Amino acid sequence: MEKRKVNKSVVIGTIGEDAHIIGGWVLKHTFQQAGYKVVFLGSIVPQEEFINAAIESDADAILVSSSYGMGPIDCEGLRDKCIEAGLDDIILYAGGTIVAPLEMDQNWPEVERHFQEDLGFNRVFRNTVDAKQALAILNADLGIAD
Repeated sequence: MEKRKVNKSVVIGTIGEDAHIIGGWVLKHTFQQAGYKVVFLGSIVPQEEFINAAIESDADAILVSSSYGMGPIDCEGLRDKCIEAGLDDIILYAGGTIVAPLEMDQNWPEVERHFQEDLGFNRVFRNTVDAKQALAILNADLGIAD
């Protein structure tokens, strides 16, 4: 893939007490190769660190990963904190195994609705979405032509 500059910045990390990091590394590499400035926070990242990094890097999006099933708890209030910090329009994505696998399989429409309507995320992704799909969606959301 040819690297280009898109003049967009994203913050990526694993939220809460989750130590799963592989998905974040894959996204980091994919987005950097597509020309994004990526601030990669690693694992076990509190909400405030995402917000501080977004402010410092003038980020266009925050992508939180959660793979231990506690996503709704770890993501609660993130949108409100972003607004309080002046990040009213920042795009918020959540992905991974954000809830227990059985709940993802049986109740995905409700999980997605909860993250979008109640928690204020723009998009929420199942753990089956690959990095190229995430990149295409991010590009579309930021108005970047492929």
